[in-house]
Amino acid sequence: MTEHVVLHEAPKLAPMLVSSMARGLVRRVSGRRPASLPDRVVQLTCSQDPDRGAAYQRLCGFAVSELVPATWIHVQAFPLQMELMSAPDSPFALAGIVHVTNSMRLLRPVSIGERLRLSSSYGPPREHRRGVLIDLVGEAHVDEELVWRGVSAYLVRGEKLPGMLPESQPDGVHLPSDVELEADTVWRLPANLGRQYARVSGDMNPIHTSALGGRAFGFPRAIIQGMWTHARVLAALEPRLPDAYRMDVRFTKPILLPSSVRFGARQEGDHWTGVVREGTGPKSHLVAQITP
Repeated sequence: MTEHVVLHEAPKLAPMLVSSMARGLVRRVSGRRPASLPDRVVQLTCSQDPDRGAAYQRLCGFAVSELVPATWIHVQAFPLQMELMSAPDSPFALAGIVHVTNSMRLLRPVSIGERLRLSSSYGPPREHRRGVLIDLVGEAHVDEELVWRGVSAYLVRGEKLPGMLPESQPDGVHLPSDVELEADTVWRLPANLGRQYARVSGDMNPIHTSALGGRAFGFPRAIIQGMWTHARVLAALEPRLPDAYRMDVRFTKPILLPSSVRFGARQEGDHWTGVVREGTGPKSHLVAQITP
């Protein structure tokens, strides 16, 4: 039977990271961990912070507006994902889990003044050539109306779970790993961008906020949060989008800080395709598709 957990405030990421890392160390020594994902829904009803929302919009390149982008709702649902993945009965520690894809739907315009009822739960685990994909399914309601739905897929390398489904993009969307596209805009990302984004998003993972944290996970310096890049692409295209849209993203390569990257997009029929590439090379960091 599904367990329903109602939170009275958004959980803080830092304590969850510490406790999850400690449990991961114990499990590596003991060789034991829970065998399956918990059947649980975490819920939170909250008001949106207009000042924080405006700071988020400015940092990610949106025009400050009473109407919020889909990625802002993800930011508010993200602590619920972390609550699920850091729970004692979660099979995997947070450290080393990689965010590989994100799909979200904004079903109608949402105002910063609207109170949101957020929820997050696990989807069925899926196969991946490098391990197992874990889907975190989020929803946002205003009163009884569903206004946003998102699926974040995380890769746990070298692990398996019973009952895994074949790998596929959530809801049948197939994003390529790269797109042949001429980039025409350069974005310069400063060294402190990860810390700036952490302040408005709450994602304080040290891999994003310090060079030391980046090196601890095998990078020469810090990397920007993938959801900042996701939001920056949406901000670039938002003036040309309808009120309700779906955005699917594949994260293909981390972006080191500081760095310069190139962005380009093209319209095909009723949908947009966007790509963020290396500043001087051919490899992509993110591929996105947006449809009405």
